Amino acid sequence: MSAANESSAHVIDAHQHFWRYEPSRYGWIDGSMAALAHDFLPGDLEDELRAEGVGGTIAVQARQDTEETGWLIELANTQPFIRGVVGWIDLRARDIERQLERVGQEPCVVGIRHVVQAEPEGFLDGSGFRHGIAALARVGLVYDILIYARQLPEATRFAAAFPAQRFVLDHLGKPDIRGGGFESWRRDIRGLAALPNVWCKLSGLVTEADWRTWTPAGLRPYLDTALEAFGPSRLMFGSDWPVCTLGATYRQTLALVREAIAEYSDEERARIMGRTAEHVYLRMNES
Repeated sequence: MSAANESSAHVIDAHQHFWRYEPSRYGWIDGSMAALAHDFLPGDLEDELRAEGVGGTIAVQARQDTEETGWLIELANTQPFIRGVVGWIDLRARDIERQLERVGQEPCVVGIRHVVQAEPEGFLDGSGFRHGIAALARVGLVYDILIYARQLPEATRFAAAFPAQRFVLDHLGKPDIRGGGFESWRRDIRGLAALPNVWCKLSGLVTEADWRTWTPAGLRPYLDTALEAFGPSRLMFGSDWPVCTLGATYRQTLALVREAIAEYSDEERARIMGRTAEHVYLRMNES
């Protein structure tokens, strides 16, 4: 099945962002990321999705406040192509059960994420955060793991402690493509992939590589490692738009994954390009 023959209804971009840009609220957008320092709204993405045959997306939080989560919910309730929202709430809050009850009433909310890559070593071992994850498991929402490669062993301990919770690793654990460390990353991501309650997004690689000089061949070992470790049934495509535009167009980002899985079966490609996301986030049957 070629890309042209994929059913767009089942092609899902499992990781993209929207924002109304305010410098004080998006401090992670520094001077090197000036191209991101403006609004990115559904109308800016919709033509890209249509051109590439992508039928839906999962919109993921980009700042850690409940106001943004509420705004993403509003967008999802008015934009049919936004199939789900991975938002943020303070999982360490004393009233976490009440917060989860409130956000869980929104059908479009499918998961929660915390920017753990910005937290100190040992954050995922903390009792307060783990109490929040235990509450999350009880309401059936996914938890997206956003970390750097050096945090993969910590994330493996964390995910192993909650076998009933569904976890999704963002951006292959952000391997340090520019700085090296492939072998240690490969060892550690295999350890995380050994846990059956963890899925992974094929996303974020073009921005971990050199934005100007990356090549599909240079990123292929990372994709191949993830494909081998997780298998097609636990992988999903994500663009990381608009962050990906620092190093690639939407089309190039999508082509990178499509080319890496070109020799897989129709069924395996269908899973990676959308059905795994439907199963994990939207609780639809895999078959």
